[in-house]
Amino acid sequence: MGVPYAEQVATKEMRIRTLLGRWPDITWLSPKLSNESAFRNKAKLVVGGTSGSPTLGILDSVGRGVDLRSCGLYEPALAALLPRLADFIARANLDPFDVPTGKGELKNILITIAPSGQAMVRFVLRSTGTVARIRKHLPWLLHLSPQLRVVSANILPERKAVPEGEQEILLTEHDALPMLIAASGITLYLRPQSFFQTNTAIAEALYMQARAWVQRIAEQEEHPPTITDLYCGVGGFSLHCAGPGRRVHGIEISHQAVESAQLSANFAHLDAQFFTGDATAWAPSETDVLIVNPPRRGIGPLTHSIARSAARHLIYSSCNAETLARDMANMPEFSPLEARFFDMFPQTRHSETMVLLNRNPGKAQSLPRIR
Repeated sequence: MGVPYAEQVATKEMRIRTLLGRWPDITWLSPKLSNESAFRNKAKLVVGGTSGSPTLGILDSVGRGVDLRSCGLYEPALAALLPRLADFIARANLDPFDVPTGKGELKNILITIAPSGQAMVRFVLRSTGTVARIRKHLPWLLHLSPQLRVVSANILPERKAVPEGEQEILLTEHDALPMLIAASGITLYLRPQSFFQTNTAIAEALYMQARAWVQRIAEQEEHPPTITDLYCGVGGFSLHCAGPGRRVHGIEISHQAVESAQLSANFAHLDAQFFTGDATAWAPSETDVLIVNPPRRGIGPLTHSIARSAARHLIYSSCNAETLARDMANMPEFSPLEARFFDMFPQTRHSETMVLLNRNPGKAQSLPRIR
């Protein structure tokens, strides 16, 4: 932060191009830039302080709360919610969890904002002991903040450095937050434990870029392509790449994300099927186009399965250019054609890169594998 935005973008794009420099024939598309501020559609806030004077943000080195309500990265609708949530903590007398002593109940608050301004709020608690208190005072919060569509209590009994637990208790009538992707008209329905990209505008650009590549592939093929989307999340790539005659399958380890994706497909009347499973355990199958959007660690051993598959095209969306370069080097059967930098995370060193690769028709490239 503090570095001029144009300089941030140039530095990040140069780093990505350097990491992928072993493929000099890549055609680099123009970078997709973001708003410099007010772009985050979600917040994962640690609750500190006291119930009467809570902090929403992070903890310092000794476990005291550092308030980040004035952070300029949040979308305006998200920022506007934060004072009300602080007031709600005081009204419901929710004691923040104190890390040094292990006392208290409220650990984190997780917020997601849709383009419509509707919101999902999740209270992460140590136990179910304060759920009744939240239910009692929730009508007050909903009256003052009618944009709240989904509210839940997430239970995290363990003392772990993670934002949420496995148990989710729904506290509102609605269980999914509609996220309209304006460029396509497709609505993605997010349930509480579903993943969605942090920057809605950049997520939209990623989906539209994948759609454009798949459309071009479809125009070159004799038959509509079959598409497999690994790490599919709530189905953003899958649903944007669906089309007439195309069979689309998505695989995701989160059951709630799979339910969200299938709900979105059904509402949009798109031919896409989603399955709960570990993408890294995917077995080679008959598919024409593979889409992968893995976590920062990359796809690792999955490169061997992709190499043995029938896929002729691979779309790789990565939030870590280092593991992207490693995985590409470990798939010499494919050559990258086009790549694009997406500035998903302004004011940070992080970025998103998407690459279109085609299977080599002849001998595999003689590039050494990277460990």
